[in-house]
Amino acid sequence: MTSADSSSAFGVYVHWPFCLSKCPYCDFNSHVRHAPIDEERFARAFAREIETTAARTPGREVSSIFLGGGTPSLMQPRTVGAILDAIGKHWRVASDVEITLEANPTSVEATRFRGFRAAGVNRVSLGVQALDDASLKALGRLHTAQEALDAVAIARSSFDRYSFDLIYARPDQTPQMWADELKLAISEAAEHLSLYQLTIEEGTPFFGLHAAGKLKTPDEATARVLYDVTQEVCAQQGLPSYEISNHARIGAECRHNLVYWRGQEYAGVGPGAHGRLDIDGVRHAIATEKRPEAWLMRVEASGHGVTIDDLLNSEERADEFLLMGLRLAEGIDPQRYRELAGRPLDPGRIAVLREEGAIVVDASGRLRVTQAGFPVLDAVVADLAA
Repeated sequence: MTSADSSSAFGVYVHWPFCLSKCPYCDFNSHVRHAPIDEERFARAFAREIETTAARTPGREVSSIFLGGGTPSLMQPRTVGAILDAIGKHWRVASDVEITLEANPTSVEATRFRGFRAAGVNRVSLGVQALDDASLKALGRLHTAQEALDAVAIARSSFDRYSFDLIYARPDQTPQMWADELKLAISEAAEHLSLYQLTIEEGTPFFGLHAAGKLKTPDEATARVLYDVTQEVCAQQGLPSYEISNHARIGAECRHNLVYWRGQEYAGVGPGAHGRLDIDGVRHAIATEKRPEAWLMRVEASGHGVTIDDLLNSEERADEFLLMGLRLAEGIDPQRYRELAGRPLDPGRIAVLREEGAIVVDASGRLRVTQAGFPVLDAVVADLAA
């Protein structure tokens, strides 16, 4: 992994909010439109918001760009090219910039991969979610397992770096089924996997089904076994976790996501995007209008779609640093927490959590959550932050 404390990293997150259909487990800011999207108009608005944001953050060098969504692979490659050109026009871009695009693994979108590559994308993240057809259908995905593997093969031929997502702790999933699926995934994945436990989010169709008893997810004990299987299989196969849900070969971590987890600066562009910017020595927590057409009209009228621009005080900033940083296998530097909060972490709480085996403090003084501590990470963070 690159140096944990290289504070010069600066990411740009671009949110493309449209999907072909809404997955029943998804609570992201994604929207289905049955009329064609006016991509040129959106591309102009993205460029405008990039220009306005760059004016607030002069002199930055962009180290990573992430096109997320929604489904960014539904964009035409020229739209992606226009967005990347705007970033390059208004900020300096590092020569080794990581540019990731999230993609659905359908055959239609895979045909665009070469175009995305030509537009400047150098890493794709594929939303595979499962490698068996029954699970994919239950998850509301529009691709088959074979189609997903074909898309992975096309990604492999188009990009040096690619990753894909899987969801586990699915209904009726046994630890053995998951171990087999995971081994197949790792044989296809090359360098990076994002592995998420299925969570039932309020406001999604799955929430209603779950509440009505029509969707049964594994109980807590089974979910814990599935988590342990995930750690063991990935570590054996050379993809240890570098963050609670992300696994990579050494050096192949997603640099953009490290920007978030290390508490570095990033700009958020597009409908419903979030950003963290340091302006005149103060950290701003920024969010934009979520509804795509309302965002578009705001940007056309005033140059940006920002609806929230909060100043974080030292306590809030330190809590965020703790919350994000402890998700990482590398942990945090308590000294950095002290600088942000103006006070050290409570040595008594650290002692108790060490005693319980939830955290370790290594020889260099870094504080890390242990494998035993990760399944109860929220409680560990709450205890330290109290």
